[in-house]
Amino acid sequence: MNGRKKPLVVITRKLPDQVETRMRELFDARLNVDDRPMTQPELVAAIKEADVLVPTITDRIDAALIAQAGERLKMIANYGNGVDNIDVAAAGERNIVVTNTPNVLNEDTADMTMALMLAVPRRLTLGAQVLSGGGKWPGWSPTWMLGHRIWGKRLGIVGMGRIGTAVARRAKAFGLSIHYHNRHRAAPLIEDELEATYWDSLDQMLARMDIISVNCPSTPATFHLLSARRLALLQPTAYIVNTARGDIVDEDALIAMIEGGKLAGAGLDVFEHEPAVNPKLVKLADKGKVVILPHMGSATIEGRIDMGDKVIINIRTFFDGHRPPDRVLPRRA
Repeated sequence: MNGRKKPLVVITRKLPDQVETRMRELFDARLNVDDRPMTQPELVAAIKEADVLVPTITDRIDAALIAQAGERLKMIANYGNGVDNIDVAAAGERNIVVTNTPNVLNEDTADMTMALMLAVPRRLTLGAQVLSGGGKWPGWSPTWMLGHRIWGKRLGIVGMGRIGTAVARRAKAFGLSIHYHNRHRAAPLIEDELEATYWDSLDQMLARMDIISVNCPSTPATFHLLSARRLALLQPTAYIVNTARGDIVDEDALIAMIEGGKLAGAGLDVFEHEPAVNPKLVKLADKGKVVILPHMGSATIEGRIDMGDKVIINIRTFFDGHRPPDRVLPRRA
C-alpha cells in the first residue's frame, strides 16, 4: 500500500489498544473510542463512506444495510469467528468481500466449555455464592453441597470442528468418553486419538449422553437444532453446555425442562436473544440449576489481539491485490 492513499477503515467497536494502534499506522482508521454500539443510522453513514467496515458479531449487517453501501465499500472484515451477523450473499451481489477471523479462538472457547462442564455438575457457582453472598458457612459436611463427578461420563459433542475437537481433547483428559455428531465424520486419526464414537443420528446420540456440548456454527440449518423434541430425548440426569450460539438451542424448551426436573441443568455462555437474558434463566442460576456467563468464551487478551491481527492481514492482503486468507463465500443453495 506504499505510495497509495490509505483506505478508510471504520471500526464499529473499541478493540485492544495494540490492534487499534496498528490499524492507525496502516490505514485511515476511524475508531470507536467510547465503545458504544453503533446505531443503525450510524452504520448506514459508515458504509456509505468507508472502504472497509470492521463490524463485530453484535452488528447486524443485513441485506437492507448493504443495499445502502457507497461505491467505496469494497470489504467487510468481520472481527469475529462467525459471520451469522452478515448477509454474505447480499455482500457478494455488490462485489463486497467478506472476511472473518477463524481458528484463533478455538482453545479459549474450549477452555470455557470445559469450565462450564465442571461448574454445573459440581455446583461451583452455588458453592461460591455461599461464601461471597454473606451467608454463614457451617463447615465441611459429608452430605452438604454434593454434586456429580464427570469422570467416566459420556460426552456428546454437537459439531466436531476445530473447537469441538479441542473440547474433546480436554474432556478425554478428564476421563470422559467422547461421542460426537457432525455433518461429516472426523478423520480416522482424530477418532483414534480421542477414542471417539461417531453418531450419524443426532437423536440417537442425545438419548445416551450424560453431557451435551454444543459447538456447531449458527446457520439456518442449525437454528433450534436442539429443539423441544430433541431436548425431550435427553436423560433427566443430563446436562447441556452451550458456548456456540444461543439460537442453536430452543431456550424456552430448555428452561421448561430444567424447571420441570426433566433435565439436570445447563451451562450457558450464549443466549437466544443476546444481550437480553431470560429472567427465568437468572432464577434458575440463583437456584444453582444453571451457570450463566455473559458471552465470555473467547474473552482473553491474547485471543482478541490475534483476532485483530487477522483483520489487519485480511485488509492488507486485499488492498495489495491478493485474495484475503480468510475470505468467506456465500453458502450454496
